[in-house]
Amino acid sequence: MYEVIQVRLREAGKISYFSTNGLRPTVGSYVIVQADRGLEYGMAISDPEIVLDAEIEEPLREVIRIAMPQDMSQIEKNNKKIKEVMTTCEEKIREHKLPMKLVQAEYSFDRSRIVFYFTAEGRVDFRELIKDLATLFKARIELRQIGVRDEARFLGGIGPCGRALCCASFLKDFEPVSIKMAKEQNLPLNPTKISGLCGRLMCCLSYEHASYKKLMKNFPKEGDKIKTKSAKGKVVGVNALMGRLMIETEDGRIVEVSWPEK
Repeated sequence: MYEVIQVRLREAGKISYFSTNGLRPTVGSYVIVQADRGLEYGMAISDPEIVLDAEIEEPLREVIRIAMPQDMSQIEKNNKKIKEVMTTCEEKIREHKLPMKLVQAEYSFDRSRIVFYFTAEGRVDFRELIKDLATLFKARIELRQIGVRDEARFLGGIGPCGRALCCASFLKDFEPVSIKMAKEQNLPLNPTKISGLCGRLMCCLSYEHASYKKLMKNFPKEGDKIKTKSAKGKVVGVNALMGRLMIETEDGRIVEVSWPEK
């Protein structure tokens, strides 16, 4: 068994499990962790929990230390410096006339590596760009092409619900989302109503889908003919969350009843 916490690497990176290494970071605090290519920083987003060996994806990295004042100073310097780095990269992209849009850039904690994230409609030959950037910044350069959902995760924003975007706050991984999920949740099939800021179907359709399916098992389907204490007719609407049915009676009236009717 392992004692682990969830850590979001850098400012908007991947969320992964790390061994606490006996430390007790609080939720929202920064930690220094052992990552794939050396030391990285991240934010603890969960309390410590015990998990079985089989539940952990190997290799399990460790939290090295809770970020100290000098670590936070280094993180702040990196974040300030990265704005200048992005400006330079954008100039080089224009110079090389590359069909790509720079979205974000991140320093590794020790500044030995810079990762540039970009979007593009197709594949981009950026070999000469990498050479230029490596010469300018004296660091290992990585360019990663991302999709529109990852772009939304980096940029953040407010969703239609009025809350911070799920992908930029707590969502660990992107799950497949289908129009069928919207149908089964009785949502209007209007793209502007069920799409997020990224232009794709909202992620919440996926992780709320199981709850709706469980609720809907106890309800008749639209088109079913039923008889209740209040009405008899065809079901024309179902509101599982509110526990209500809309029934069209034989004389053409629409009657709303609770379900199951008491």
